[in-house]
Amino acid sequence: MLSKAVSPLSGIRIADFTRILAGPFATMILSDLGAEVWKIERPGTGDDVRNWIPPQINDQSCYYLCLNRNKKSLAIDLEHSDGQKIAKSLALKSDVLMENFKTGGLDKLGLGYEDLAKENEKLIYCSITGWGSTGPFAKHGGFDVIAEAVGGFMAITGPKNGGPAKAGVAVTDMMTGLYAHGAVLAALLQRNVIGRGQKIDCNLLSTQITGLMNIGSNFLNAGLEGRRWGTEHESIIPYQAFETKERRHYVVGAGNDAAFAKLVKMMNLEHLAENPKFKTNKDRVKNRDELLKIMQDRFHEEELKYWQKTLDYPGLPSGPVNTLAEAYKHPQVKHLGLVQKVKHEKYGEVTVTGEENLWPCIRCFLAPPVEFSEAQNEIRSAPPMLGEHTKEILQRELGYSDAQLDRFKHDRVIDF
Repeated sequence: MLSKAVSPLSGIRIADFTRILAGPFATMILSDLGAEVWKIERPGTGDDVRNWIPPQINDQSCYYLCLNRNKKSLAIDLEHSDGQKIAKSLALKSDVLMENFKTGGLDKLGLGYEDLAKENEKLIYCSITGWGSTGPFAKHGGFDVIAEAVGGFMAITGPKNGGPAKAGVAVTDMMTGLYAHGAVLAALLQRNVIGRGQKIDCNLLSTQITGLMNIGSNFLNAGLEGRRWGTEHESIIPYQAFETKERRHYVVGAGNDAAFAKLVKMMNLEHLAENPKFKTNKDRVKNRDELLKIMQDRFHEEELKYWQKTLDYPGLPSGPVNTLAEAYKHPQVKHLGLVQKVKHEKYGEVTVTGEENLWPCIRCFLAPPVEFSEAQNEIRSAPPMLGEHTKEILQRELGYSDAQLDRFKHDRVIDF
């Protein structure tokens, strides 16, 4: 049996040329699994999200902090010829290179896949773009909110009969990061078989189109155009949030007829289960408005705490719409250890969820949500300061002397 002290990707080195969210999210997941990630950043400013403030803590952007744990930061000017040479040398010593420049951006710097693969045939090269590496929009820049709009997500997200809304967090970026991380793992496995790396292309638009899932299937196979339902479900009733007496919200999900019967019995509305208008899910969808008004009127009679206690049944998925403070205080969140302390020499030891004053929790770090029985998947170090590891990595990996690094720093090729 393997020791749980083993990290699955221990020994894998990743040259990370990504910034903002999708790419850094992918490399963070890989770093949690033990890969050594060299985050290549622009001297002086670094990753764009370092400057996305407020909020911030000790001059560190909270946005940056959530995406860059376990990484090593190198400040290298890729517009300088010496910076390009240094970056290429690091890429040639890497197992994986990840980048999210505009299509062809790194090719112009001599850091494209074709150039690097000639010298490092085992390199796995993962590009993340907005629209894909080929096609009429390949040269366009992309952001999560644009992919949500163009990819149909905002047409089905928002208040019922209201205007479009984006998700509360950048879900398309995050999904793309998850696809990219999975693709890299698959390529690493295949490399063990075929003995060489390969090029991987991920993009926000493809991720979002794929992410339409059942709503997309409804259109492609039944010609049913999507629409906004608020928290309601198009094909399952009831499956939504209901307003309570004090204008909070409680969510229930009755995924089948038995669950519906149990729910209405617990709400003292058991007669609804025998009503032919509501007996089956198909009936409930057909008579949606009538049923939901009855249920909403009942929810308005009691406060949130009443519904939390009354509907607390393992076989019936339900729960309140929590604030962030309430979410982080949830007993299951605490049990899973999802918020952890991390110490950094510059910004010290962070606090943990559970204190009465929750504002300091903005300095906390969320742990990896996946547990392994035989391996580590963990936070090992806090997000790095800009250029914190430039000297360490360039000396260890490329053998530069102090004098050489000082000259590069003087010439503004690197910073540390």
